Amino acid sequence: MTQKPSSDTPSGDRIAKVLARAGVASRREAERMIEAGRVSVNGKQIMSPALNVSDNDKITVDGKPISEPEPPRMWLYHKPIGLVATDRDEKGRETIYEKLPEDMPRVMSVGRLDINSEGLLLLTNDGGIKRRLELPSTGWLRRYRVRVNGRPSDDALEPLRKGITVEGEHFQPMIVTLDRQQGANAWLTVGLREGKNREIRRAMEAVNLSVNRLIRISYGPFQLGDLKPGEVEELRRKVVRDQLGLELEDDTGTAVKKPKTVQRTSRKRPAKPNR
Repeated sequence: MTQKPSSDTPSGDRIAKVLARAGVASRREAERMIEAGRVSVNGKQIMSPALNVSDNDKITVDGKPISEPEPPRMWLYHKPIGLVATDRDEKGRETIYEKLPEDMPRVMSVGRLDINSEGLLLLTNDGGIKRRLELPSTGWLRRYRVRVNGRPSDDALEPLRKGITVEGEHFQPMIVTLDRQQGANAWLTVGLREGKNREIRRAMEAVNLSVNRLIRISYGPFQLGDLKPGEVEELRRKVVRDQLGLELEDDTGTAVKKPKTVQRTSRKRPAKPNR
Protein backbone atom coordinates (compact mmCIF):
# COMPACT_ATOMS: atom_id res chain seq x y z
CA MET A 1 0.00 0.00 0.00
CA THR A 2 1.38 3.42 -0.91
CA GLN A 3 0.90 6.61 1.02
CA LYS A 4 -0.28 9.74 -0.75
CA PRO A 5 0.87 13.04 0.69
CA SER A 6 -1.82 15.19 2.21
CA SER A 7 -2.89 18.33 0.38
CA ASP A 8 -2.32 20.17 3.65
CA THR A 9 1.42 20.27 4.23
CA PRO A 10 2.08 19.28 7.86
CA SER A 11 4.79 20.78 10.01
CA GLY A 12 8.22 19.18 10.00
CA ASP A 13 10.85 18.70 7.31
CA ARG A 14 10.62 17.27 3.84
CA ILE A 15 11.38 13.56 3.81
CA ALA A 16 14.32 13.92 1.38
CA LYS A 17 15.94 16.50 3.66
CA VAL A 18 15.58 14.17 6.65
CA LEU A 19 17.13 11.28 4.70
CA ALA A 20 20.03 13.51 3.63
CA ARG A 21 20.62 14.71 7.20
CA ALA A 22 20.72 11.09 8.36
CA GLY A 23 23.46 10.37 5.83
CA VAL A 24 21.35 8.07 3.65
CA ALA A 25 21.94 10.01 0.43
CA SER A 26 21.89 13.50 -1.02
CA ARG A 27 18.45 15.08 -1.36
CA ARG A 28 18.29 14.40 -5.07
CA GLU A 29 19.37 10.77 -4.60
CA ALA A 30 16.87 10.41 -1.74
CA GLU A 31 14.08 11.63 -4.01
CA ARG A 32 15.00 8.96 -6.54
CA MET A 33 14.97 6.32 -3.79
CA ILE A 34 11.47 7.46 -2.77
CA GLU A 35 10.19 7.32 -6.34
CA ALA A 36 11.62 3.80 -6.62
CA GLY A 37 9.49 2.73 -3.65
CA ARG A 38 12.39 2.07 -1.28
CA VAL A 39 11.21 4.37 1.52
CA SER A 40 8.41 3.81 4.05
CA VAL A 41 6.99 6.11 6.73
CA ASN A 42 5.19 4.56 9.68
CA GLY A 43 5.02 1.25 7.85
CA LYS A 44 3.54 2.68 4.64
CA GLN A 45 5.46 2.86 1.39
CA ILE A 46 5.69 6.34 -0.08
CA MET A 47 6.21 7.20 -3.74
CA SER A 48 6.42 11.01 -3.63
CA PRO A 49 8.98 13.25 -1.89
CA ALA A 50 6.24 15.85 -1.31
CA LEU A 51 5.83 14.76 2.30
CA ASN A 52 6.84 16.37 5.57
CA VAL A 53 7.83 14.21 8.53
CA SER A 54 8.48 14.89 12.20
CA ASP A 55 10.75 13.32 14.79
CA ASN A 56 7.89 11.01 15.81
CA ASP A 57 7.62 9.37 12.37
CA LYS A 58 9.32 6.02 11.81
CA ILE A 59 11.25 6.03 8.55
CA THR A 60 12.79 2.98 6.90
CA VAL A 61 14.84 2.54 3.72
CA ASP A 62 14.82 -0.92 2.17
CA GLY A 63 13.12 -2.11 5.35
CA LYS A 64 15.83 -0.78 7.69
CA PRO A 65 15.34 2.16 10.09
CA ILE A 66 17.43 5.22 9.29
CA SER A 67 20.02 6.36 11.80
CA GLU A 68 19.63 9.33 14.08
CA PRO A 69 21.17 12.42 12.47
CA GLU A 70 24.83 12.87 13.34
CA PRO A 71 26.63 16.20 13.53
CA PRO A 72 28.01 17.15 10.12
CA ARG A 73 31.38 15.50 9.54
CA MET A 74 33.89 15.55 6.71
CA TRP A 75 36.88 13.46 5.67
CA LEU A 76 39.77 13.87 3.27
CA TYR A 77 40.34 10.77 1.15
CA HIS A 78 43.16 10.04 -1.27
CA LYS A 79 41.36 8.17 -4.04
CA PRO A 80 43.65 5.69 -5.82
CA ILE A 81 43.51 4.94 -9.53
CA GLY A 82 41.24 2.02 -10.42
CA LEU A 83 38.24 2.79 -8.19
CA VAL A 84 34.95 4.40 -9.20
CA ALA A 85 33.34 7.02 -6.97
CA THR A 86 29.80 5.63 -7.05
CA ASP A 87 27.75 3.45 -4.67
CA ARG A 88 27.35 0.74 -7.29
CA ASP A 89 28.96 0.18 -10.66
CA GLU A 90 27.01 -1.43 -13.47
CA LYS A 91 30.24 -2.91 -14.84
CA GLY A 92 31.10 -4.54 -11.53
CA ARG A 93 34.22 -2.44 -10.93
CA GLU A 94 35.42 -1.78 -7.39
CA THR A 95 34.11 1.38 -5.76
CA ILE A 96 35.73 3.69 -3.24
CA TYR A 97 33.15 2.55 -0.67
CA GLU A 98 34.47 -1.02 -0.80
CA LYS A 99 37.91 0.28 0.16
CA LEU A 100 37.02 2.68 2.96
CA PRO A 101 37.74 1.70 6.59
CA GLU A 102 35.08 -0.61 7.98
CA ASP A 103 34.50 1.58 11.05
CA MET A 104 33.50 4.64 9.01
CA PRO A 105 29.84 5.70 8.99
CA ARG A 106 27.89 5.89 5.77
CA VAL A 107 29.40 8.68 3.68
CA MET A 108 28.91 10.35 0.32
CA SER A 109 31.53 11.82 -1.97
CA VAL A 110 31.52 15.50 -2.84
CA GLY A 111 31.73 15.35 -6.61
CA ARG A 112 33.66 12.57 -8.28
CA LEU A 113 36.96 11.57 -9.77
CA ASP A 114 36.86 9.18 -12.70
CA ILE A 115 38.38 5.70 -12.52
CA ASN A 116 41.68 6.82 -14.06
CA SER A 117 42.06 9.89 -11.83
CA GLU A 118 43.47 10.05 -8.32
CA GLY A 119 43.93 12.44 -5.45
CA LEU A 120 41.73 14.40 -3.07
CA LEU A 121 38.10 13.42 -2.68
CA LEU A 122 35.99 14.99 0.06
CA LEU A 123 33.62 12.67 1.93
CA THR A 124 30.76 13.69 4.21
CA ASN A 125 27.98 12.09 6.22
CA ASP A 126 25.67 15.03 5.50
CA GLY A 127 23.71 15.31 2.27
CA GLY A 128 23.26 19.05 2.75
CA ILE A 129 27.01 19.61 2.80
CA LYS A 130 27.43 17.46 -0.31
CA ARG A 131 24.82 19.45 -2.20
CA ARG A 132 26.19 22.82 -1.11
CA LEU A 133 29.79 22.05 -2.10
CA GLU A 134 28.75 20.69 -5.50
CA LEU A 135 26.77 23.80 -6.44
CA PRO A 136 28.51 25.94 -9.09
CA SER A 137 27.73 29.00 -6.95
CA THR A 138 30.10 27.71 -4.26
CA GLY A 139 32.91 28.60 -6.64
CA TRP A 140 35.71 26.80 -4.84
CA LEU A 141 38.89 26.42 -6.86
CA ARG A 142 39.95 22.83 -7.54
CA ARG A 143 43.61 22.32 -8.34
CA TYR A 144 45.15 19.39 -10.21
CA ARG A 145 48.62 18.15 -11.13
CA VAL A 146 48.30 16.98 -14.73
CA ARG A 147 50.81 15.03 -16.79
CA VAL A 148 50.35 15.22 -20.55
CA ASN A 149 52.12 13.53 -23.41
CA GLY A 150 53.80 16.10 -25.62
CA ARG A 151 55.88 19.25 -25.48
CA PRO A 152 53.35 22.06 -25.07
CA SER A 153 54.44 25.68 -25.31
CA ASP A 154 52.90 28.24 -22.99
CA ASP A 155 51.12 29.77 -25.98
CA ALA A 156 49.54 26.41 -26.84
CA LEU A 157 47.77 26.44 -23.46
CA GLU A 158 46.31 29.91 -23.93
CA PRO A 159 42.93 28.69 -25.33
CA LEU A 160 42.34 26.87 -22.02
CA ARG A 161 42.93 30.10 -20.10
CA LYS A 162 40.40 31.95 -22.23
CA GLY A 163 37.71 29.25 -22.08
CA ILE A 164 37.18 26.58 -24.69
CA THR A 165 34.19 24.86 -26.28
CA VAL A 166 34.45 21.11 -26.85
CA GLU A 167 31.76 19.26 -28.80
CA GLY A 168 29.30 22.07 -28.13
CA GLU A 169 30.01 22.24 -24.39
CA HIS A 170 31.70 25.37 -23.06
CA PHE A 171 34.33 25.12 -20.35
CA GLN A 172 35.07 28.17 -18.23
CA PRO A 173 38.60 29.65 -18.28
CA MET A 174 41.13 27.49 -16.45
CA ILE A 175 44.24 28.54 -14.58
CA VAL A 176 47.03 26.64 -16.35
CA THR A 177 50.73 26.70 -15.46
CA LEU A 178 53.41 24.83 -17.39
CA ASP A 179 55.65 23.45 -14.64
CA ARG A 180 58.29 21.32 -16.33
CA GLN A 181 59.09 19.03 -19.21
CA GLN A 182 60.01 15.44 -18.29
CA GLY A 183 61.12 13.47 -21.32
CA ALA A 184 58.16 12.97 -23.63
CA ASN A 185 55.76 14.29 -20.97
CA ALA A 186 55.02 17.69 -19.44
CA TRP A 187 53.66 18.46 -15.97
CA LEU A 188 51.01 21.16 -15.62
CA THR A 189 49.09 22.65 -12.69
CA VAL A 190 45.45 23.27 -13.58
CA GLY A 191 42.83 25.12 -11.54
CA LEU A 192 39.12 25.27 -12.30
CA ARG A 193 35.89 26.19 -10.55
CA GLU A 194 33.49 23.75 -12.17
CA GLY A 195 33.55 20.00 -12.46
CA LYS A 196 32.03 18.88 -15.73
CA ASN A 197 32.49 15.28 -16.82
CA ARG A 198 36.14 14.60 -17.77
CA GLU A 199 36.60 18.33 -18.22
CA ILE A 200 40.39 18.51 -18.03
CA ARG A 201 40.96 15.46 -20.23
CA ARG A 202 38.57 16.72 -22.89
CA ALA A 203 39.96 20.25 -22.82
CA MET A 204 43.52 18.95 -23.19
CA GLU A 205 42.51 16.77 -26.13
CA ALA A 206 41.08 19.88 -27.78
CA VAL A 207 44.59 21.44 -27.79
CA ASN A 208 46.17 18.16 -28.97
CA LEU A 209 47.47 16.96 -25.61
CA SER A 210 46.80 13.55 -24.08
CA VAL A 211 46.47 13.29 -20.28
CA ASN A 212 48.22 10.23 -18.83
CA ARG A 213 48.03 11.17 -15.17
CA LEU A 214 45.66 13.43 -13.25
CA ILE A 215 45.90 14.11 -9.51
CA ARG A 216 43.56 16.45 -7.62
CA ILE A 217 45.67 18.22 -5.01
CA SER A 218 43.11 20.58 -3.48
CA TYR A 219 39.39 21.34 -3.31
CA GLY A 220 38.78 24.86 -2.05
CA PRO A 221 40.65 25.26 1.26
CA PHE A 222 41.19 21.51 1.68
CA GLN A 223 44.55 20.03 0.65
CA LEU A 224 45.67 16.51 -0.27
CA GLY A 225 48.91 17.11 1.62
CA ASP A 226 50.80 13.97 2.61
CA LEU A 227 47.84 11.56 2.41
CA LYS A 228 48.89 8.36 0.67
CA PRO A 229 46.61 6.53 -1.82
CA GLY A 230 43.77 4.85 0.10
CA GLU A 231 44.24 6.88 3.29
CA VAL A 232 41.46 8.78 5.06
CA GLU A 233 41.63 11.60 7.57
CA GLU A 234 38.73 13.27 9.35
CA LEU A 235 38.62 17.04 9.51
CA ARG A 236 38.26 18.64 12.92
CA ARG A 237 34.76 19.93 13.59
CA LYS A 238 36.10 23.43 14.05
CA VAL A 239 37.50 23.33 10.52
CA VAL A 240 34.18 22.08 9.13
CA ARG A 241 32.31 24.76 11.04
CA ASP A 242 34.61 27.60 10.05
CA GLN A 243 35.03 26.70 6.38
CA LEU A 244 31.36 25.98 5.75
CA GLY A 245 29.87 28.57 8.08
CA LEU A 246 27.93 25.97 10.07
CA GLU A 247 26.56 26.30 13.57
CA LEU A 248 27.25 23.00 15.32
CA GLU A 249 25.73 21.81 18.56
CA ASP A 250 29.21 20.83 19.71
CA ASP A 251 30.90 24.22 19.82
CA THR A 252 34.16 22.95 21.27
CA GLY A 253 35.75 22.89 17.84
CA THR A 254 37.03 19.33 18.14
CA ALA A 255 36.13 16.06 16.50
CA VAL A 256 34.84 13.27 18.71
CA LYS A 257 38.35 11.94 18.39
CA LYS A 258 40.64 12.80 15.55
CA PRO A 259 41.06 9.33 14.10
CA LYS A 260 44.28 7.81 13.04
CA THR A 261 44.88 7.72 9.33
CA VAL A 262 43.43 4.36 8.44
CA GLN A 263 43.02 2.13 5.43
CA ARG A 264 41.90 -1.39 4.69
CA THR A 265 44.60 -3.90 4.00
CA SER A 266 42.46 -6.91 3.16
CA ARG A 267 42.45 -6.10 -0.54
CA LYS A 268 45.27 -5.16 -2.84
CA ARG A 269 45.53 -1.51 -3.71
CA PRO A 270 45.72 -0.73 -7.44
CA ALA A 271 49.31 -0.35 -8.58
CA LYS A 272 50.58 3.20 -8.49
CA PRO A 273 51.69 4.34 -11.96
CA ASN A 274 55.26 5.37 -12.57
CA ARG A 275 55.87 9.07 -12.55
